Amino acid sequence: MTEKAFHLTAPFEPTGDQPAAIEALTRQILAGGKHSTLLGVTGSGKTFTMAAVAAALNRPTLVIAHNKTLAAQLYSEFRQFFPGNAVEYFVSYYDYYQPEAYVPASDTYIEKEATINEEIDRLRLSATRSLRERRDVLIVASVSCIYGLGEPESYYGMTQPVEVGQTLDRQKLLRRLVDMLYT
Repeated sequence: MTEKAFHLTAPFEPTGDQPAAIEALTRQILAGGKHSTLLGVTGSGKTFTMAAVAAALNRPTLVIAHNKTLAAQLYSEFRQFFPGNAVEYFVSYYDYYQPEAYVPASDTYIEKEATINEEIDRLRLSATRSLRERRDVLIVASVSCIYGLGEPESYYGMTQPVEVGQTLDRQKLLRRLVDMLYT
């Protein structure tokens, strides 16, 4: 796993209430606090404050937004604050999701229907890879993404690390890829 520090890049320094908020949140988390709240009006610099806390803690960070729209905005802003670090996006990969339903009045069964966005699926895979390989990871996620993830061990069991310059037995690699359901 790569031991790389978070490096916050911003054209400004903390001002107003931000320095005290950064210090208090960092202290609470280091003391094992499980629940902290950062309050502020729109445009008050909450995202920058959280970026400064992540940099101070220097550990993998998860930021959860209540919807995909806010998650996308936060992802964009955190990428600007941490251009040299692994800022990743992990939201539900459904563009459209209709759960199964039954309408008793008409005795109608409606099948589940879903459309998966391949770009979001790629970003989710990038996020899980970064979590496995790096410590300087900040994941921006939506609440809905946490459902149906499965066990981390299942994901790790379906990976095949390969490094530049590594010598591999071709037959073993091909067998491993087939075992992981590549065809």
